[in-house]
Amino acid sequence: MPDWVADKQQRLAKIRAAKAALETEARAKAAAQSDGDQTGGGTAKPGRKPKPAESEPDEKAQRNFTDPDIRAFFEKLDRQWLVRFLEHRIGDRRIIRLIQKWLRAGVMEEDRWVETTEGTPQGAVVSPTLANVYLHHVYDLWVQQWRQRHATGDMIVVRYADDTIVGFQHQQDAHRFQADLQDRLRQFARELHPEKTRLIEFGRTAERDRARRGEGRPMTFDFLGLTHICGTKKDGQSFQLWRRTQRKRLKAKLRDVKEGLRWRAHLPIADQGRWLGIVVRGYFAYHAVPTNFKALCDFRKYAGWHWLRTVRRRSQRWRATWKHMRIQIDRHLPQPKILHPWPEQRFRVTHSR
Repeated sequence: MPDWVADKQQRLAKIRAAKAALETEARAKAAAQSDGDQTGGGTAKPGRKPKPAESEPDEKAQRNFTDPDIRAFFEKLDRQWLVRFLEHRIGDRRIIRLIQKWLRAGVMEEDRWVETTEGTPQGAVVSPTLANVYLHHVYDLWVQQWRQRHATGDMIVVRYADDTIVGFQHQQDAHRFQADLQDRLRQFARELHPEKTRLIEFGRTAERDRARRGEGRPMTFDFLGLTHICGTKKDGQSFQLWRRTQRKRLKAKLRDVKEGLRWRAHLPIADQGRWLGIVVRGYFAYHAVPTNFKALCDFRKYAGWHWLRTVRRRSQRWRATWKHMRIQIDRHLPQPKILHPWPEQRFRVTHSR
């Protein structure tokens, strides 16, 4: 075996060992904090894709929600604090040095290597895991302490990487939490984004309370790629949480589909259809939640439309029609179908009483 191959294999083994050590540590912390928490506090477990965001764990409705957004979290993450947090539980200095090398590795932008002096590398496989370790000490432990000391009513916390949503039963708790969180982040030279961090009235009684005060419909919020809306069931009276695919995420995914089809324009129709079917099936696997059926239909429809345009550009003599393409679309693309249960059903299974 050539020396360069053995050296590369040794480096890959070190990277896998470092990533495994980080994920084991973060998973243990997440399990200790969230698995036994009946009130809804959650932390993402590394190495797993997030489930669609869920709400309404019980009949005690949270009426006030805040969606804290840490300004430039990955770009400005303090490496010195991160290393100190890692040294808390990882005693192997070789793993620590390897992670520090990872942080200094830099990124590729337009075929050019760019040095990074702060934060974590964007797109690196280790970045979400490092974010979980950092926020476990900066955010999760502090939130648990704040809940026990200051919360006067019911409270729910859900976090995945740097995305978090916090619900409160009482409005004064929401205001105090937001102010205290700002003070907490200043201790680590971080701050909340003033425009993206909002206090939202949301839940079962939000629309009724706002109508009584002469205000409009409750505001919506985006979390994990889904827009959460205060809606009603088919009877028009009972509250129902509506979740719709975030509009900018839908447009971005369709742009990726368009670009992917352009790169595969020379392939046979069957090969294009197989690739597009995998993309659509993967999209449905995450976004196929209750009340989001129309967005699934729209994604499948516009993905098929981009496929039709790609096929038409291949030849000036033969122009494919929508009638012809419908046959290929029905053959290769899955039909829209709700795949996930309602939030309260999944919560009762996870936290049975």
